[in-house]
Amino acid sequence: MFAGPAWGRIRLWGLLTVCVLAAVGVVAWYTPVLSVRTVRIEGAVSVPEQQVRDLLEIPSGRSMLRTDTTAIARRVVSIPKVRTARVQRVFPSTVRVTVVERVPVVFYDSPEGAHLLDAEGVEFAIEPAPIGVPKLITDHPGGADPMTGAAVSVLAIVPPALAIQVDEIVARSISDISLNLKDGRTVLWGGTSDGERKSAVVLPLLTRPGTVFDVSSPNLVTVK
Repeated sequence: MFAGPAWGRIRLWGLLTVCVLAAVGVVAWYTPVLSVRTVRIEGAVSVPEQQVRDLLEIPSGRSMLRTDTTAIARRVVSIPKVRTARVQRVFPSTVRVTVVERVPVVFYDSPEGAHLLDAEGVEFAIEPAPIGVPKLITDHPGGADPMTGAAVSVLAIVPPALAIQVDEIVARSISDISLNLKDGRTVLWGGTSDGERKSAVVLPLLTRPGTVFDVSSPNLVTVK
C-alpha cells in the first residue's frame, strides 16, 4: 500500500503540473508570447507576393495557436493562378505559406486576349502565352468544353520530345485531334485512347519522310 504522505505529495505535484500547463496554455493562446512575427511566402513567381499577403488576414499580435492555417490556405487558393497552397506554423513565431502555381500547357485566342489553361483544363488567366505553349484551335474553347478537355489530355499523353515540337493542337471532336508541329508537319493523333501505344510509335514514325503522320490507329500507322 502507498504511504499516506507520499501519495499526498504525488497528488500535489500532479495538481501543480496541471496548473502550470494550463497557465502556459493560456499565456500561449491569449498573449503575444507566441504571436506571429514573420510570414514567409515560398513558390510565388507569377503571383505577386503582396497579393498573397493581402489574403492572409493575420492580425497583429495574433497567437500562433489561434492562426487558422486551413482558412488561410483556402483564401490563397482563391487566387486563379494558385493551384495549391500549404500553410504551416513554424514555432516560435513564423507562418510559412507554400504556393504551387498553375502552369499553362495550352492557350486559345479571343478578343480579350490569350486564355491560359493548365494540365487540369482549368482556365486561369488572360495574358500573353509563354513561349513554347501551343495554341488550341477548336470551335468552342474553354475549361468546360469537352473538346478542350480532350486536347489537354492528349498533350499530357504525348512524349516530351514531341510535346516541345507542337505549335498548335487542333480539336475537331474528342476523337479527332491533330498536332501541327513547328516545322510544318502534322500528326493525326485521334482521341485519348491508346495513348501509350501511340506514344511508342509516333517518334520512330516521325523519322520517315513525309508531312502527315497518322497514329490515330496505332496498329496501322501511315505517312503521307
